[in-house]
Amino acid sequence: MSDWKTQSCQSVHEVSVLPSAEVAAALAQLPGWNTGSDGKRIVRCWKVKHFVAGIEFFGRVAELAEAEDHHPDLHLEGYRQVRIESWTHSVDGISVKDLILAAKIDALPVELFAA
Repeated sequence: MSDWKTQSCQSVHEVSVLPSAEVAAALAQLPGWNTGSDGKRIVRCWKVKHFVAGIEFFGRVAELAEAEDHHPDLHLEGYRQVRIESWTHSVDGISVKDLILAAKIDALPVELFAA
């Protein structure tokens, strides 16, 4: 198991698209993350406690993304459904940078909706 949280997107200088089998194995270690419908990105959704919780979470993700110099797409749907999509634009697919970022996003605090 790779500990992507200890790595940095900025330290990965050469990137390439990961084979789908490698992506699947990696996502098994990142609960909640899935391959997007186009197979070129990874996606995760959260249901947050309220609108402001989603916006605050996006603020933390934005700070992380800037520090890592790897920027995901952030979506707030409805007022509590948060969706994040990550892919490496320069290779038009999923690279190790996306796995690093996903692991670090998972470590951020978020106020989830408790049913």
